[in-house]
Amino acid sequence: LSVFYIGLIPILRCNSEHPQNRNVQGMFHDSGLVESSYVNVSYNVQFSKQQQLVNVSYNEEFWKQPNDLGYRPCLEFSNDYKRIVLNSSNARRRRFLMVVVSGGLNQQKNQIADAVVIARILEAILVVPVLHVDPVWGDESEFSDIFDIGHFKDTLKDDVRVVSTLPASHLRRRPMSISILPSEVDEGWIKNHLVGSLNKYGIVILRAFDSKITKDLNSDLQKLRCKVAFHALKFRTWIEELGEKLAKKMSQGGPYMALHLRLEKDVWVRTGCLPGLGKKADRAIESERTLHPELLKSRTHITARDRYLAGLCPLNAIEITRLLQGLGASNATKIYWAGGNPYEGEKALQPLQSNFPFLYNKWALANEGELVHIKHKSSILAAIDYLVCLKSQVFMANHGGNMARSIQGHRAYLGHKKHITPNKKQLVHLFMNKNKSQDQRKLDQMIKKMHARSLGSPMVRTKKSGRDVIAFPVPECMCTTTREDLHTSST
Repeated sequence: LSVFYIGLIPILRCNSEHPQNRNVQGMFHDSGLVESSYVNVSYNVQFSKQQQLVNVSYNEEFWKQPNDLGYRPCLEFSNDYKRIVLNSSNARRRRFLMVVVSGGLNQQKNQIADAVVIARILEAILVVPVLHVDPVWGDESEFSDIFDIGHFKDTLKDDVRVVSTLPASHLRRRPMSISILPSEVDEGWIKNHLVGSLNKYGIVILRAFDSKITKDLNSDLQKLRCKVAFHALKFRTWIEELGEKLAKKMSQGGPYMALHLRLEKDVWVRTGCLPGLGKKADRAIESERTLHPELLKSRTHITARDRYLAGLCPLNAIEITRLLQGLGASNATKIYWAGGNPYEGEKALQPLQSNFPFLYNKWALANEGELVHIKHKSSILAAIDYLVCLKSQVFMANHGGNMARSIQGHRAYLGHKKHITPNKKQLVHLFMNKNKSQDQRKLDQMIKKMHARSLGSPMVRTKKSGRDVIAFPVPECMCTTTREDLHTSST
């Protein structure tokens, strides 16, 4: 490569009482709680026959899968879409789109899907996306470190041509760099504002376009996003094999559920909520938020208590435990928890661990030293979590996010596997208003009732505006055997 292209890559890549009324300090033991980089739980998935029976009988309802209503993957593109591919064999005078994607793994995956869509609209050749080194994640992995480039190119060969680098004829050209896109960019905007630059310069570089593309693209482009997310973006073989290995370990002795925990320090800072682990911990989070007000995602005027009451905060370990118990999970339920180290480490996890002793993460499941070489590779670690969560019989995301939405859609695409979406607003008020004399069975019934329509049944994307097809693949990317749209599904 020329000096120009070598120099281009770094430029692309770098540019009082608890207000939530849930202080759980007294629930933990006073000794032996040491915060570590990761919570390591002793690994043992060999259950006794009695424990297996409990897992099967008591949890029969818990493991019950939702009715998929006959929906299956359905990516049949229109004749007009296919015709454009045939007419674009000359690559439209060799015009190239380069993109810089940012954020964590699943945020980057969403942007890559958008980049493919933009390249398709422009009839441009897509250069393999550059992964920006995010200051939060600090992962310097490149596309080829995480994804199977050959599979990516081959899967999309009928939709968009993908190349690893610019050809020699374009290396000395001055590209048109676009750093800011308006919100809700649609197909018309892309053609009107980017085609001219592409024709003039031959190369357009896009940055900072996360969530800028409208969620209401035409049906073919929605299908293309699904094709990228669920087919083209395959992890490298060794990552896939490691994820499969850990999932098999979790499956020994019966089904398992996966829980995206989201109790890390940065989550508490960004959500404007407090962890409820004592005044010292709460003050530390408030201090961090004061030092970095830009990290608070939204609604900066709302207090921590108001956020909690509105259901805008992550559930803590006590609340997660009570929710799972209410939905029928026994203490023999095997749980894989995904994500980084919870704020305050084992202390934050203790209520969940004490009620669900078969609680593991990737570090507990992997062989000794197996993950050492990737301990600072947050994107690869997230990919392993993604794979184990994807293969679980039940999945629950504690507090939304890009990973939760990606897994929700992917599990739906694979057959609407059970996905618990906590109704946090109702749960908070239920937990706060319950009294000690309240019948636990009645409480369980209330929890089940409020989640009856939040367990992963097919949901039509178009019934609510702003839904992403990657999270809600019905109806564009899935159809029934009769190819009829679902009009009576729950929303």
